Amino acid sequence: MTTEHHDLLHEFPQHRDQIHELKTSDRHFRKLFDQYHDLTKDIENMEAEVNPVSTKTEENGKIHRVHLKDQLYKMLVD
Repeated sequence: MTTEHHDLLHEFPQHRDQIHELKTSDRHFRKLFDQYHDLTKDIENMEAEVNPVSTKTEENGKIHRVHLKDQLYKMLVD
C-alpha cells in the first residue's frame, strides 16, 4: 500500500514562502506546524502498519490533522 504524503508544503505549495516566514516569526504557527508534522508522521506510520492501531484511532488522528490544517491555512490566508 502506498502512503500519501500530507506534509504542509505538499498540501499548500503556493504558500511555501509564507509557511517559511510564519515558521520563523510566529510562535503559535510554529507550534501548530510542529503538531501537524508530528501527527502526519504518526498517521503515515499507522497507515503503513509500522504502529498498528484500531481504525477508530487512525480516523481520530486524521480528523485532528484536518482541524490543524484548517487552522494553519486560515493563518496563511489572513
